[in-house]
Amino acid sequence: MPVAPSNKAQSNKQPRASRALSITENVPQEKEEGCQAKRSPSSPQGGPKKRSAFGDITNSHKNQTVTGKKEEVRAPIRKETRAPPAPTVAKNNEINLKKSWRKNPPADVPVEPEKDSVPEETVQVVVVEDIDKEQLGDPYANAEYAKDIFDYMREREEKFLLPDYMEKQPDISRDMRAILVDWMVEVQENFELNHETLYLAVKLVDHYLVEVVSMRDKLQLIGSTAVLIASKFEERCPPCMDDILYICDDAYKKEELIAMETSILRTLNFDINIPIPYRFLRRFAKCARASMETLTLARFLCEMTLQEYDYARERPSKLAASSLLLALTMKNLGGWTPTLEYYSGYRAQDLHPLVKRLNFLLTYQPCDNLKAVRTKYSHRIFFEVAKTTPMDMMKLEEKLKS
Repeated sequence: MPVAPSNKAQSNKQPRASRALSITENVPQEKEEGCQAKRSPSSPQGGPKKRSAFGDITNSHKNQTVTGKKEEVRAPIRKETRAPPAPTVAKNNEINLKKSWRKNPPADVPVEPEKDSVPEETVQVVVVEDIDKEQLGDPYANAEYAKDIFDYMREREEKFLLPDYMEKQPDISRDMRAILVDWMVEVQENFELNHETLYLAVKLVDHYLVEVVSMRDKLQLIGSTAVLIASKFEERCPPCMDDILYICDDAYKKEELIAMETSILRTLNFDINIPIPYRFLRRFAKCARASMETLTLARFLCEMTLQEYDYARERPSKLAASSLLLALTMKNLGGWTPTLEYYSGYRAQDLHPLVKRLNFLLTYQPCDNLKAVRTKYSHRIFFEVAKTTPMDMMKLEEKLKS
């Protein structure tokens, strides 16, 4: 490993070997930020690795009385006949017509069953929990707008669906992309970046490669620049440019990094608010009242898909929902509830094929050399969820059907 230049050691954010680095977890419960300590299990010394990689109103009429001298004479009351409103007449006619049909049903008109004749056992009441009511008093939670925000993100998914762009990349393969993402996971760990930053950075790489043909020697520059852009979008304190160049083993110059940042932003028309699975996963876990351990298992399943090109074209919301459903099934915590169906927009049957694929990915890891995600989630801070035994495919099939 090359020695860091002396002038880079004075940067604001110093990811060096002398600093104990850690990982931050954004947890959907009330005090999630303090649930898991920041730590970087894949880097024992804590320093970043240098690595080259790729309602109705009516009037009331009252009786009027006339008083005489000797006796009361009651004035005649003129009763005014008023026709009921047209909708009421039409409604009564419809009811009478239906009654006559039940007594003498025509041959070509089906008879509707009366409500009283429906057994009570056939009436099913679906209860959907309001998961945002507990935070209505919190000005920082934006609970009044939470559902609208996630509905908007679901709409934006249509704009950011990825095509199969590898066909037009002559010098880049799926394996090179997997190596690059594996390196980006290590960067996220060592710089203590949010998981949203990692997911967004991977999305930026994919959407840039859809539009621009690139060579393999520029792939790490694209990945590191995507991390820098995502950090500026997601982090309170993003890493400085010198740190980004340092972890690339000084393979690129500052001018190249700035030029690539300009190229990515212009290519994407500065629209980088791309929906990512991690945000949906936190929302759905809140609907399921999932524990921290169950949520971490779902995060591990979801993060494993970052390296796999076949999962890049899946909808982020569907990928998050499937990861949570598999985690709930592995923990024997029940299936897809009406609350989850309401807030996610997916039925359990819609998720079963993707759930099976995720379990297959967990069982048979494609490449043994790319271990950043598994090593990260094998640490006790993450409940060692990477060591969880995958489900048997036949047993999973039975549980999903039940």
